[in-house]
Amino acid sequence: MTDRIDLSQYEKHIEVRQITLNDIDQIIALQNLCFPGMEPWTRAHLESHIETFPAGQLCVDMDGEIIGSTSSLVINFDEYDDRHTWDEITDEGYISNHNPDGYNLYGIEVMVHPKYRRMKIGRRLYEARKELARQLNLKSIILGGRIPRYHEFANHYSPRQYVEEVMSHNIHDPVLTFQLMNGFSVMRINPHYLPDDKASMRYATLMEWNNIEYVQKSRRHFKTSLPVRICVIQYMMKRISSFEEFAQQVEYYTDVAADYGSDFAVFPEIFTTQLMSFLDEKHPSQAIRRLTEYTEDYIQLFTALAVKYNVNIVGGSHFVEEGDKIYNIAYLFRRDGTIEKQYKIHVTPNERKWWGIAPGDAIRVFDTDCGKVAIQICYDIQFPELARIATDRGANIIFVPFCTDDRQGYLRVRYCSQARAVENQVYVVTAGTVGNLSQVENMDIQYAQSAIFSPSDFEFARDGVVAECNPNIETIVVGDVDLEVLRRQRKSGTVRNIQDRRHELFKVTYTPPSKN
Repeated sequence: MTDRIDLSQYEKHIEVRQITLNDIDQIIALQNLCFPGMEPWTRAHLESHIETFPAGQLCVDMDGEIIGSTSSLVINFDEYDDRHTWDEITDEGYISNHNPDGYNLYGIEVMVHPKYRRMKIGRRLYEARKELARQLNLKSIILGGRIPRYHEFANHYSPRQYVEEVMSHNIHDPVLTFQLMNGFSVMRINPHYLPDDKASMRYATLMEWNNIEYVQKSRRHFKTSLPVRICVIQYMMKRISSFEEFAQQVEYYTDVAADYGSDFAVFPEIFTTQLMSFLDEKHPSQAIRRLTEYTEDYIQLFTALAVKYNVNIVGGSHFVEEGDKIYNIAYLFRRDGTIEKQYKIHVTPNERKWWGIAPGDAIRVFDTDCGKVAIQICYDIQFPELARIATDRGANIIFVPFCTDDRQGYLRVRYCSQARAVENQVYVVTAGTVGNLSQVENMDIQYAQSAIFSPSDFEFARDGVVAECNPNIETIVVGDVDLEVLRRQRKSGTVRNIQDRRHELFKVTYTPPSKN
C-alpha cells in the first residue's frame, strides 16, 4: 500500500485582499511590467491611496506574490466634467479628492501580471470592486478604460468607429473587450485622458457599471448642505476653591452648548491649571505634578458631560503624567462615550523651562459623527506642515485650544489659524483663556479673542470669520460651518489650494512614530 499523497505540496493559496504598505515595492514592479513606457506609481502615491481609502486598494496574492491589483476612490461624479482627465479625477494620482459621501466608485487602475493572464485574475478584481460598491451602497462604478490596440487602427478608424468595431466583436481589444464582458457600458470617449498612454493615442472610454442593489440615500437627496454647529467657550481663569467648583463651571458651559444644539463644545488650552489656584503649591514644576493627580477626575467629568448633553467636547488641554514625563494633551470626548487624545507636538520655551513639558510626536485625525477633525494645540498651529498633513488625511475642521498671555502671542495664533484655513481649505476653530490666576506661580495674564475661521471665498463668511468673541471677556460664540460647501469649494472654488498643489515640486512628508 502506497503512502498517502501530501496534497499540500500541490496547493496554491490565492486570495483577494487589501494592499498594505509592505506591498508597495511589488505593486511598483508589477506596474512597470504591465505598462512599459508609462510612468508608474511612486511610493508617495501608493502610501496616499492606502491612507486615504484602504478599502479601495486591492490585490490578488498567490503564495505571497502579488499577481494583480486594482486602485479605486469614491467620488460624486456629477461634480466632474464628462471630459475629465485621469489627473483631474485622481488629484494627480494621490486620490486626496476621495469623497466618502460620494455616489460612485471610480476605478483608476487594474493590472494583471502577464504570466498569470487567462487565469481570470482580472475578473476576480472586478468582482471585488462590484462587491465593494454593493457594501458601500454606491450607485455605480465608473472608469476611464484604455483602448491599447487603437494605435494599430488609427489610420482607418476614428476612436468612435474603433469602439463600435470592438463592441461588434470585429476587433478584440484586451481592455475594452474585457470591460464589456464584465457588464460595463460605454458612456463616451474622452480625449487627452492619460498623456503617456501612447498605445491608446491618449483616448479612453468612459465606462459605467450600475449597481442594481443601490438604495437611494434619502438624507443626501433632500440635504443640500451638511451643517456642523460649534460652540466656542472663551473661559475665564479665576480663583476657585475645589474641583467641584471647576466641574460646575464646565457643566454650565456644556449645558449652554447643548441648548444651542451644538455638535461640538470647545474649551481652551490648559484651562485646567485653574485647579492650581487652590493647591497652594508655589514651585511651578511641583504644582504641575499635583495638577496631574486630577487627570482621572477630569476625564470622568468630560466623558459624563459629553454623553449627558449629547455633544462632542474638545476638552481644552490638560497636563498629564505618563511614565516620568508630563505632556500637554488635548482630549476629544465623543458624545457616544468614546475618547481620543492629541499630544501637543511643539512645546513652547516657557512650558519647557518652568514645567518640563515633553513633546508628543503623533499627528492624529479623528472620526466623529460630523466627519473627520484634528486638534492642534496653540503653538502647533504655527507650523503649517501639521495642518497640511491633517488635511491630507481627511480633516475638515481643525480645533485649536490656545492660551496666550499678550496680544502679540494671540495674534500669532490667530493669523496662523486663518492662514491654515486658506491654505488647506478647512475650518479652523480657536478657543482661548482670559482673566488671570494671581495665586499661581508662572501663570501669566491671559489674552484671547476666540473665533471660528473659514477659507476665503464667495460661499464662506465675509473676511473668512464665521464668528468671534469679544476680546478678553468670559463669553461664548456659536457658529455653523458647512462641510458640503467646503467640499464643493475644494472642487470648484475661485482658487483650489488643495487640488492645485505641485506635487512634482514639493511635498510634506510625515514620519509616524514607532509608538505613541
